[in-house]
Amino acid sequence: MVSSERLKGIETFVTAADLGSFTAAAARLNLTTSAISKSVGRLEARLETRLFARTTRRLVLTDAGAGFYATCTRVLAELADAESILAADGSDPVGRLTINLPATFGRMQVMPSLLAFCDHHPGIEPQVVFSDRFVDLVEEGVDIAVRIGTFRQPSEALGFRHLGTESLILCAAPSYVERHRGVESIDDLPARDAILYGRADGATTPWRLKTGDGGIEHRVMRGRMVLGSAEAQVSTVKAGFGVAQLATWLIERELESGELVEILPAYRSPGLDLHLLWQRGRQLNPKINAGIRWLGERLRID
Repeated sequence: MVSSERLKGIETFVTAADLGSFTAAAARLNLTTSAISKSVGRLEARLETRLFARTTRRLVLTDAGAGFYATCTRVLAELADAESILAADGSDPVGRLTINLPATFGRMQVMPSLLAFCDHHPGIEPQVVFSDRFVDLVEEGVDIAVRIGTFRQPSEALGFRHLGTESLILCAAPSYVERHRGVESIDDLPARDAILYGRADGATTPWRLKTGDGGIEHRVMRGRMVLGSAEAQVSTVKAGFGVAQLATWLIERELESGELVEILPAYRSPGLDLHLLWQRGRQLNPKINAGIRWLGERLRID
C-alpha cells in the first residue's frame, strides 16, 4: 500500500515549478507563501534532495528536481484521468489529448480525420506534434501516436493496431513520359533522372523494387536531386525533372488529376507499415478511447 506521505507536497511542488515562485504558487493554491515554502522544504527533507536552486528572482529546478517534476506531473495527470473516467459515466469525452504524428502523413492524411473528430467531440482539446522522430509514448506523455516504418513488438505498456501498408509506385509527369518514350525497365531510365528522398544522416532512401519472383530488391539509385521532403519530391516530379518512387497516399490527388502518372507498374511494391499506438494503461480514459476508435476506423492505407 502506498503511504499517504508520498503524496504530500506534490501539488505545491508542481505548482511552484510551473509558476517559478512560491508567491505565485501561494496565490494559485490560496495559501500563504510561508505555507508553500514549508511544504516544499518538508518534501526536500523527506527526499533528502534539493529540488530547487533558489535565486533572488526565480525558482529553478535542479537536475534531480526536473526528474522528479516529470514523474509528478505524469502521476497527477493519471490521477486526473482516473477521476475523469469515473465522472464521465457516458458523457461526451473532454480534456487535452496529446497526439504525435509523422510530419507529412499527419498533415495530409490524419488532420482531416482529426478535425472531424474535434467537430464530433467539441470538449476534446488536441495537442498535436508533427515529427518524424521516434517518440517514447510513456516517457513523453503522449496519448496516441501514428507511426510509419519498421515496427517491433512494443512493450506491454503499449497497445497498437495495424492500419495498412503503403503501396509504392514509380511516377512522373506526363511531360517527362512524352520526352522519354520506350522506357520499359529501371535500366532504361536516364542515369541521373531519379528524384530521391534524402535522410537526415545524408544517406538516400533506396528504391524498393518488386522482383519477378515476388521478392523485393533494395536498389540504391543515382539521383538528379536529393530532397529531404516528400512534398518537395512531389513538386519536383510534377515539374518534369525526373522520376520518383512515392507512396500512393502522398500523390492520390495528382494521380487522379493526371498531373502525375504511374510508370513501370510491374515494379509497384509494398512500402512501410502504418500503426496506431497508445498507452495501454490509459486506453479506458474516455478521450483516449474515443481517439483510438475514431482514428483506428478512418486511417486506412493500402
